[in-house]
Amino acid sequence: MSMLGQQITVLGAGVAGLAVARALAMRGAQVTVLEQAEAITDIGAGLQISPNGMAVLQALALGDGVAAQSVRAAAVVLRDGRDGSDVLRMDLARLRPAQGWQFIHRADLIDTLAKGAREVGVDIRLSVKVERIDLSGDHPRAVMADGSIHDAPLMIGADGLHSPMRQALLGRIAPFFTHQIAWRTVIPNDPSDPAVAEVHMGAGRHLVSYPLRGGTLRNIVAVEERRRWVEEGWSLRDDPMDLRVAFEEFSPRVRGWLDRAEDVWLWGLFRHEVSPEWQRVLPKGAVALMGDAAHPTLPFLAQGANMALEDAWVLVRSLAETDTMAAGLAAYQAARRPRCTRIVAAANANARNYHLSGVKRGVAHAALRLSGMVAPGLALKKFDWLYGFDVTA
Repeated sequence: MSMLGQQITVLGAGVAGLAVARALAMRGAQVTVLEQAEAITDIGAGLQISPNGMAVLQALALGDGVAAQSVRAAAVVLRDGRDGSDVLRMDLARLRPAQGWQFIHRADLIDTLAKGAREVGVDIRLSVKVERIDLSGDHPRAVMADGSIHDAPLMIGADGLHSPMRQALLGRIAPFFTHQIAWRTVIPNDPSDPAVAEVHMGAGRHLVSYPLRGGTLRNIVAVEERRRWVEEGWSLRDDPMDLRVAFEEFSPRVRGWLDRAEDVWLWGLFRHEVSPEWQRVLPKGAVALMGDAAHPTLPFLAQGANMALEDAWVLVRSLAETDTMAAGLAAYQAARRPRCTRIVAAANANARNYHLSGVKRGVAHAALRLSGMVAPGLALKKFDWLYGFDVTA
């Protein structure tokens, strides 16, 4: 199906929406992005872009720009939270030298994607809030908060966890609270620190940290198991002292980081099902889901942004390589749903493995240490299905 001149609306100007907008426009589509925020900005936080995500950015001709604004990862190290000792080191620079593993500030990635979208003619409209999606007619209609209507032959829901498009396709489905909460913060950092992602593991909690912006900043995400219900979302502020108390038994390195934390954000971790329906064809139009709107994931494998980038490429390629919109959207869902389901399940498993206690913890850490000594590349090889997969190939 030719994209030339096709009018397509994308809901949401996040990683998913901006990536798919650029990909569509590069093939000649006339793309409009509707974003409810007044400006394309993002609360300060870090992202890990693994090789599967970098492959898409390179194919979109944005890889060099992202690499210039990010820190190339040298290793991932799992550490005992209490004493900071190494449990397992995955030496990316030595074991996977040809692959791009990057740490980037979320705002820098969004800025790069937004500029890239505008460069190819994407119309990004801000301060436009979609209230609901109407799929009762011949073509999809977005009903805006001000009562106006936006029509499009193809409408793509890339508007995140609380997507009106997801609700239109699935109805309201209550999420499952995982009884885990997460803090995130960004602190000043010593630029001489190594470019390593550190996972400090403790009983019922863990903390992930890595450098950003040339090593001048350090991203921190800390997770604790908790029975108390916490609001879902990214915009709940918390007292830094609560974070420090939760990790007061961790190593001096971790406590030193948390002593420098000032702006701390808290969110509850909820498990949502991967959408059973990613697309729907109407008599004179169609809709599709992508990114968090299709497959919300827990942050324990750092794949949210990477899955969104993969979605963008596969959706556009599927449309371009089939004869009809219906065939293209069906091919997109068939290609993406099994892979994303597997990734979400792997992220869920990581949450359990990081939080072991007692005898299980001792046995698991001993096994990881032995594995690292005997077969240092084995742990990374187990995830070649994820990181080594290139949707652009």
